[in-house]
Amino acid sequence: MIKLMKFFFALVLFGMLSIMLAASLDQNIFEAVGEMWPNWWFKAAMADAYFGFLTIFVWVAYKELLLWRKLVWFVAFMLLGNLAISTYILLELSKLRAGDTFDILLTRRNE
Repeated sequence: MIKLMKFFFALVLFGMLSIMLAASLDQNIFEAVGEMWPNWWFKAAMADAYFGFLTIFVWVAYKELLLWRKLVWFVAFMLLGNLAISTYILLELSKLRAGDTFDILLTRRNE
């Protein structure tokens, strides 16, 4: 299961990097947002994404004991979204030792 999770989150990371690179080569992000902002479906999609980022951050805030680490991950999630989230989870997966379970991933707190 852990190997499958590593594969999945690596796929998310590289998939997001690819799509963001292609999008940035096509159009400036500020120009794109300016064009799309009047559309309520765009606003709904953005709200959905950012509430998701906040939901994952609640878990990270529990896991990370140091305030500066919480703040760094919060800023990363809000600016980079799933790029930062997949990176965080890949880092956490890399800390697992042989025999560790999924429970350890979810509940072990970081100093």
